[in-house]
Amino acid sequence: MAVEAVRVYSTGCLFDLSWKLRRLDENDEEWAELNASFFSQPHARWAKANMPLEALLCGVEFADGSKAFTGALLNRPHPAPDSPQPEPPVILFQGQGGSGGDDEMAASGTLWLWPLPPAGVMLLVTQWTDMGMPETSIDLDGAQLREAATGAQQYWPEGDGE
Repeated sequence: MAVEAVRVYSTGCLFDLSWKLRRLDENDEEWAELNASFFSQPHARWAKANMPLEALLCGVEFADGSKAFTGALLNRPHPAPDSPQPEPPVILFQGQGGSGGDDEMAASGTLWLWPLPPAGVMLLVTQWTDMGMPETSIDLDGAQLREAATGAQQYWPEGDGE
């Protein structure tokens, strides 16, 4: 799992993620099951009652102690445009696709974080038990992200396009 880039906007941050898995000694059935989990196609795993799905989990913890997490990322829909505004902080995942073969798999996605984090250390946390990735985190500087947002420019003036 890698954070490829962080794009900072006036209202939040977009994290570009990528992940890869290389085949070790898995037989064809085990590799097919990993493929299903890796690409969020749980039907192959759910067919086995004693084998619960352990999907990719992502979250953040801000310096002030507030937290947000995605829950299991299994093609969850985003909130409807007319739904009430959630309590901050909020983190949403969007898969962007991937590829796989007999020996390796690769995929990417984004995490949208709203609002901008407060100053101080922010933890970005991921865990994916099915892929052998324990809970892992990196420290990011909330003040640095906020500072980057001060240079954000509007795409077009307010009221344009009405």
